Amino acid sequence: MIDVNQRPAAAGETRRRGALSFAGVTVAGLAATAVLASVSPEEPGHYPTCPFLAVSDLYCPGCGSLRAVHALTRGDLATAWDRNPLAVLLLPVVLVAWVAWGLRLLGRRAWHPTRIPAPWIWALLGVVLAYWVARNVPGWTWLSPA
Repeated sequence: MIDVNQRPAAAGETRRRGALSFAGVTVAGLAATAVLASVSPEEPGHYPTCPFLAVSDLYCPGCGSLRAVHALTRGDLATAWDRNPLAVLLLPVVLVAWVAWGLRLLGRRAWHPTRIPAPWIWALLGVVLAYWVARNVPGWTWLSPA
């Protein structure tokens, strides 16, 4: 139910919440990257297995992403690509969105993800689904997270 007596948030309060959200995402991302840099996903027992892989014995689009990020923290682009090429291709997009978020919080004009045209979003979904299917085609081991 909507409370008609509730006042809208002040601009300063909204800005503060945005800054706290940005700081929280930044700290969480840096902490997760630090853990991945120091604890190898190649060693069993440190990270849970992919639930989709455990149930279906098929690779999901994210399978191998932890190992790909671990390799990237070591500067090993070739191994990262072998583990999950889609993650390697999409990681720069995520970083650009993060930088744009920070720039907007600082009051600068920057790209906003809500400005992505709908056909592009549908195309990305199509790419992810095609990648999901392709990496499970027998004989296409070049797309499996080895």
